[in-house]
Parts: sequence; structure tokens; C-alpha cells
Amino acid sequence: MEPLFYVLIGALLALGIGLLKRRFFGFLAQKPEDYADYGPEAFDLKRHLDGPLLCEGVIYGPMGRITSCFVGDFDVTWEGNSGVMAETFRYDNGEVQRREWRLTLEDGGAIRAQADDVVGDGRGQQSGPTVQLRYRIRLPEESGGHVLSTVDWMYLAPNGTIVNRSQFRKYGIKVAELVATMRRKDTT
Repeated sequence: MEPLFYVLIGALLALGIGLLKRRFFGFLAQKPEDYADYGPEAFDLKRHLDGPLLCEGVIYGPMGRITSCFVGDFDVTWEGNSGVMAETFRYDNGEVQRREWRLTLEDGGAIRAQADDVVGDGRGQQSGPTVQLRYRIRLPEESGGHVLSTVDWMYLAPNGTIVNRSQFRKYGIKVAELVATMRRKDTT
């Protein structure tokens, strides 16, 4: 009975260390205030997410392998503190997906985000050269119609390119990750 006890204790310790790592040192542990004084320039949604943008990225599945690549055309317009970001994604399998975000900038850098496939309101925060957004997204029926919890981080690079990293979770388990860049379209 003693060896089984040690195996169980070891398994519990490994699980505990894994949970602590995820909570305090991983992607989910980041907070907007961690970046308040980081970088030479603050992320300004109305300036950096404005006009026609090109988005290029990949989606990783739960095992860390690429499951899809895409190119997106965005058109972002602002009227005061309200913005609309129209997105058209073209995936490597030929599928086309459209989404329209309705963004509202609130006091202190807070953001409210809505889209037809988002359950409730997304909530976010601008801080330093970053934007964090948390929301629950409903997948299309052909993809199972699952609702995934999403943590979305955008990081402003010194040249104005936005690097986006998002993780999608179901029951707390990461099921997908997205990495993309967004930059102004060459209008010449």
C-alpha cells in the first residue's frame, strides 16, 4: 500500500505544480497592469485599430499543431468612443468567415466589445502597449456550436504592427490558440 500512496502524492504534487504554473506564470496569469509602464508607446485603439488593416495568422489545435491558416481584411471606423471593426477571414480550406465587432471605449481604458457570435459582452482593458479582451465565443454549428472562453491579447510592436495571441478554452482546458499580426494595408 505504501508505493501506491507515494504515487498518489507524486501525482497530486505534479498536478498542483501544473496548476500553480498556469495560474501564476502562464498566459492566463498576465494582467493589463503588468504592461502599464512597458514600451515606448501606448496602444490607442482609435489610432492603431483604424482604417483598412491586413491580418495574417495561424490557429493551433489542442496538441499545439497548426490546424488552419488565414488572411483577414479588416475595416475599422470610429465615431467618438464607438467603433465598428468589420472582419472578413479567408481560411486555407477555402472557407470565408465574417464578423463585425462593435467596440465601446469606456473610462480608464476599459473596453466593451460585442459581436453576433459573442455570448454577452466582451470586456477588455488598454494598458501600455497592450490590449486584453475576454469574451465567450460561439463556434458555428458546422464546428459543433460550442461556446469557448477566450482570452485575447494584442501587443503593439515598435513599428506599429499589432501581434495578437488568443487562447480558447472549454471547461478550462485549452482547445485552440491563435497567433496573428495586424498591420495597416498598403494603400499605394
